[in-house]
Amino acid sequence: MIHPIQSRTILTLTTLIALLLGGHSQVNAQSANVKKAAKSVFSLTTFKADGTLLSSTRGVFVGENGEAISTWKPFVGADSAVVIDAQGKAMTVDVMIGANELYDVCKFKVAGNTTPAKIAASTSKANEKVSVVGYSIKSLDIKQIPIQKVETFMDKYAYYIFSSEAPANKEGCPFVNAKGEVIGILQHANSADETHAVDAKFMNDMKVNTGLSIADPVLRQTSIRTQMPSKESDALVMLMMSREQNHKNYLKYVQDFKRLFPQSVDGYVAQANIFASKGLLSQAADEMETAIKQAKNKDVAHSEYAKLIYQQQLYQPDSTFTQWSLDKALDEATQANNINPLPVYQHQQAQIIFTKGNYQKAYDMFMALTKTSLRSGELFYEAAQAKTQLKADEKEILTLLDSAVAACPQPLTPVAAPYVLARGVAYDQIGEYKKALADYNQYDTLMLGRASHEFYYTRYKCNSQLRRYQQALNDIAHAAVLNRQEPTYLAEMASLQLKVNLYEDAIKTADLCISLAPSYADAYLIKGLAQVQNKQKKEGLETLNKAKELGDARAKDFIDKYK
Repeated sequence: MIHPIQSRTILTLTTLIALLLGGHSQVNAQSANVKKAAKSVFSLTTFKADGTLLSSTRGVFVGENGEAISTWKPFVGADSAVVIDAQGKAMTVDVMIGANELYDVCKFKVAGNTTPAKIAASTSKANEKVSVVGYSIKSLDIKQIPIQKVETFMDKYAYYIFSSEAPANKEGCPFVNAKGEVIGILQHANSADETHAVDAKFMNDMKVNTGLSIADPVLRQTSIRTQMPSKESDALVMLMMSREQNHKNYLKYVQDFKRLFPQSVDGYVAQANIFASKGLLSQAADEMETAIKQAKNKDVAHSEYAKLIYQQQLYQPDSTFTQWSLDKALDEATQANNINPLPVYQHQQAQIIFTKGNYQKAYDMFMALTKTSLRSGELFYEAAQAKTQLKADEKEILTLLDSAVAACPQPLTPVAAPYVLARGVAYDQIGEYKKALADYNQYDTLMLGRASHEFYYTRYKCNSQLRRYQQALNDIAHAAVLNRQEPTYLAEMASLQLKVNLYEDAIKTADLCISLAPSYADAYLIKGLAQVQNKQKKEGLETLNKAKELGDARAKDFIDKYK
């Protein structure tokens, strides 16, 4: 029989052993969870464009498909980056998903499958002990640190502050709770004995929401491209905007788009245009044939193929690649219209027919389209061009150009500028200089004073016809400023200055012309005449003789006259 005291002693020992065993099991479980998180820690190295080392840090994988979080600063100025996981495997950083400069954190994706650590769903509390998990291929590197304080930012994310000094080489390493879940990544504070961590949920929530993310000023600090959005319309915006970035990234964006949206025409068109720009027309043709097979909207694919061929035939014709021709472009545009009869495809056909030289048919098609939803100033303008080629009466052409301007949104915007200018030129050609000048002035207004040097030269001549010499001088001076390498503008300016008795100005302008084109005989002729009129007869005759030596037949007559 067991004595009651012995019974109580046995019970106490049993309970103690059970508690000890249970506690040991709990410690083992905690240790196992933390050890598991260590498999997700990696080292990160960033490189400059010349391949030299830029910076290094640590980070942790948070997704199976390469998603990872780390500090942001190492990426600033980086052209590329490589991570090495806990197994020693190297992977290239493929895309940036998001970054925050204020909190110095980012999310990105590497090329490859990864072992993720779980993100903590709940916030850890002050005084709770968490572990900072270091990066190591050979042995575990884990240290427990108590949380001193927890602050909140953006209403839902935690900002952890630790009183302990940061362990060496741990920047970017994850802090994990007892379950091995990541609560944040280690960052150094300004104080030497303080460490902090931004909530891992904040980084993990980073997403590319729109195509405009490519223009994010923070993400633009690295040359590593931004992840393409999952929504096609947003991805298309990013694809178009990426053309302004470096060519290497644009090629990758094109491949991203094709991979994400294999039934969309746009990715194939972008790739085909790249091939065509390099003169690889056979590859461009193959790409567009693939687009026609794969694309959901076959009509769009045929139309885009027609557009590509048409532009190549118009601007970069290659007689060695006989597969492409205006006939081929017309055939593709016709197929697009057969699949889905739309005015835009009929317009494309009309433009190709015009380029082929069938102006009457093109004119008929342009005019027919003015009675559809596509009605615009462009159609009347193109019809006017067709009539010009058909040698039609000037009044008929002007009527079409009037319609082109009238079809534009009112009040007129820069969209109408080409048609206003064309009408002005038409008036100019038939001697209606006042009407021409009115259109030229309106064109200049629509262009906000940023027209080309050719325009100001054209208006100069019109003003000269109307004997508006001061306005003409202003225009020719404007043209000369916009194109400083064109001696004709300076010669014309000097000639007009001579005509209106501005002799000293004419001499100075002629000298500018001569400095630009030392063999320009006209400049010497004008300068010589200006010198003679400016009572510098001896110098003037010498200058006129120089014009004569350069082959100007008029110079001899003037020399004889003023000798």
